[in-house]
Amino acid sequence: MEVYFDNAATSYPKPDVVYDKMSEFFKNNGVSAGRGAYQKAFQAEQAIYNTRKSLAQLFNIADPTRIVFTHNITEAINLALKGLLKRNDHVITTSLEHNAIWRPLKELERDRGIEITKIECDSSGQIGIDKIKNAIKDNTKLIACLHASNVVGTILPIARMGEIANEAGIHFLLDTAQTAGVYPIDVKKMNIDLLAFTGHKGLLGPTGTGGLYIKEGIDLKPLKEGGTGNNSTSEYAPKELPNRYEAGTINTVGLIGLGAGVNYILEQGVEKIREKEVRLIDYALTKLSKVNGVILYGDKNVQKRVGVISFNLEGLDHADVAYKLDSEYNIMVRSGLHCAPNAHKTIGSFALGGTVRMGIGYFNTKEEINYLIKALKEMERMEE
Repeated sequence: MEVYFDNAATSYPKPDVVYDKMSEFFKNNGVSAGRGAYQKAFQAEQAIYNTRKSLAQLFNIADPTRIVFTHNITEAINLALKGLLKRNDHVITTSLEHNAIWRPLKELERDRGIEITKIECDSSGQIGIDKIKNAIKDNTKLIACLHASNVVGTILPIARMGEIANEAGIHFLLDTAQTAGVYPIDVKKMNIDLLAFTGHKGLLGPTGTGGLYIKEGIDLKPLKEGGTGNNSTSEYAPKELPNRYEAGTINTVGLIGLGAGVNYILEQGVEKIREKEVRLIDYALTKLSKVNGVILYGDKNVQKRVGVISFNLEGLDHADVAYKLDSEYNIMVRSGLHCAPNAHKTIGSFALGGTVRMGIGYFNTKEEINYLIKALKEMERMEE
């Protein structure tokens, strides 16, 4: 039996339609979108626009052209932070952040003199709303945070945070790496000004895809300039979106796969996907809590977390646990700090070098969870 529990890193398997649509494009089209005045080039361009429309529907975005495609969510976050922040700007973030947010902020602190306030979350990953309110200053430009932790799965109170940002007249950047496609997101209701997403996790697309929604009225300095396939006589990047931020040949086949994944989600319904995820989280946490020596991290309320579960086994190194699960049971999990050292300091696992991380996906089953539990119990008995 082969079991994949690393969906927090990338989802696998994908729906068959994702493989089929990508293969179909490669075999029957395969041309560069937006770079030719012939039929296949127009078809490729239309396919990319259809992906924008599907994403706009998923996130309740009125204008699909405000969605800019990138190679991954890290690039999208870098575009948002480096394109928006100027010297002496103040940013509020949290102690749960992935390095995709934290490292660019530290670079900007060093190179541009921005100011960072890191709000400490509690050991379950929850954050106090009053702490955010009290951190706002005259020079505060942005609240930047993840939607849900990639370490413990805790969901932050995004709607309230967006409301606070809106009332204060500051921007709100949301990292949806662990929530897009598995949790309902509405940029209007949540007051999200900048939404960064990755294509290869909950959106069920391939790697090499991601993007950034930029609310109307926000002008970011591009990360790169070059050919855009339009207005080539100008020596400068175009002003209109999405071309302003999409210089160079775009990942057409990847974005077609992403579109297929998003359409699959829309057909299934995000609410249905979320309901299944909650059932599996509840089942996994209940089973894990009954294994001797298991230390669980994160909020105990399954409604306040996504399918990311971190744990350790007393007396065993997290890396050894992950290695044995793979080599002896063919179970794939992740171990270590998960590119989020501050989060591990927050939950108390940093000194241990991290945790074993289980990432539940839409195609996982209770039978697979039972197999993991069986393996952990056998490993625990061997240590006695």
